[in-house]
Amino acid sequence: MFLAMDTVFDQCSVAILDGEGQVVFSQTEKGKREQTRQILPMIEAALQASDLPLSDMRALIFNRGPGAFSGIRINTAVIQALSVAHDLPCVGVSSLQAIAQSAYQQYGLTHVYSALDARMQQVYFGEYALADNDSRIAIMQPMLTTAKGNADEENGTERLLDYERQTDNNLPIVGNGASLLTLQDEQVTHDDIWPDAVIIGQIGIAKFMAEGGTEAAGALPKYLRNQAWKTLKEQGKA
Repeated sequence: MFLAMDTVFDQCSVAILDGEGQVVFSQTEKGKREQTRQILPMIEAALQASDLPLSDMRALIFNRGPGAFSGIRINTAVIQALSVAHDLPCVGVSSLQAIAQSAYQQYGLTHVYSALDARMQQVYFGEYALADNDSRIAIMQPMLTTAKGNADEENGTERLLDYERQTDNNLPIVGNGASLLTLQDEQVTHDDIWPDAVIIGQIGIAKFMAEGGTEAAGALPKYLRNQAWKTLKEQGKA
């Protein structure tokens, strides 16, 4: 069994899945104001409802970001604490990959750009396509990508992209950052996609089966905007 959680997408979401990615239990509460208070009771409720101890989990799966900084910190802190307390491996999952996976499951899209509003006139951005894998559930995988107007940036699977930039290819753009980019003619968008812990878990299980997990010290967040999570003092600002 695997325990998955998400507090990045303005929600508290917890799921328990079996080794084939099938849902044993899931619960999602929308809103981010009560995440710190909600998440541990929700995990306990999931374990009780499934009649499983945490020690029965093969791995702990979490949304590592990018996304809301407070949500990433909550996710990471809880997973690290549970990992240390119960000696369980961790698996971090990209929020952008989760958006792409949701687009595949919800709309049947097999090659997309993921775009998540990062505020400060930018979106978190990546390209994903369905790839052959040994997992029972087909998983969208990251691809190296570029975007027009970003010649000064290194190619990468996940990066920041300014508002109103245009993508190289006329692929569907999914996620709430889609409407913030300049679209090509007839470029399809789906900005209503919000993955839950089930999606996070299914990607994490495939990743665990292929690569294994990491100890708590290696369960690290991915912010992309490296300075924004720091206090003004830590950033050297008055």
